[in-house]
Amino acid sequence: MASFLSFLIGEKKKTASVAKERLQIILAHERNGRSAAEPDYLPALQRELVAVISKYVKINPEDLKVQLERQDNLEVLEVKIELPDTVR
Repeated sequence: MASFLSFLIGEKKKTASVAKERLQIILAHERNGRSAAEPDYLPALQRELVAVISKYVKINPEDLKVQLERQDNLEVLEVKIELPDTVR
């Protein structure tokens, strides 16, 4: 019965799956308008990642780097996060 109600009402999506969907949309959009310059969404993506990660771990915003590399037909989104030794 509970699963039927959750089907009708809908369940709240997990933060990670929402972030993944957003990232897929951003990357698909960026692939359509390939430019040689750095995509304009990377600074906003970096700020949002810092905000989400900061909910769980105290990090310095400068310890998170987001970079998009293009090699032939392949695009690689690289996210480097330097985590502190202790977690909150």
